[in-house]
Amino acid sequence: MDHTKDFAAKLSSSTFGSGFFPVAPGTIGAAIAVAGLWFVELSTWMLSGCIVILFFLGVWASTRVEKIWGADPGRVNLDEVVGMMVSVLFLPKTLTMYAGAFLFFRIFDIAKPFPVNRAERLRAGWGIMMDDLIAGIYANLITQLFFRLIGPHV
Repeated sequence: MDHTKDFAAKLSSSTFGSGFFPVAPGTIGAAIAVAGLWFVELSTWMLSGCIVILFFLGVWASTRVEKIWGADPGRVNLDEVVGMMVSVLFLPKTLTMYAGAFLFFRIFDIAKPFPVNRAERLRAGWGIMMDDLIAGIYANLITQLFFRLIGPHV
């Protein structure tokens, strides 16, 4: 039974194995999320529900795989998927908005401004997931501000 749970945790935390990509697995996870959201039509409620479900799945899975792969393993990129989903929540579905949200999310995820850097210190899967959730909130707010300043024509 533990092997099945370990396999499920590895598969989900690495976003179906994309976290094993040798270069920038976090960026790959965020790109998978933004591409999937571009092609799948979800209401705000459905996207919010997916974020909540994937967040808690990520806490469980990343906590479990830390015991196998070590602390904050680079293979875990479900956190980037969730962060990217938060980045586009409530945004109009335009190429400019999604590209901006992707860019801002990656900047905040890599730079880790306060309190992203503090959230990363939480125990196990909570730290892995929370820093990207907060980076996604930052990216969303900056992209929303951009949208409001530039206008709906972008």
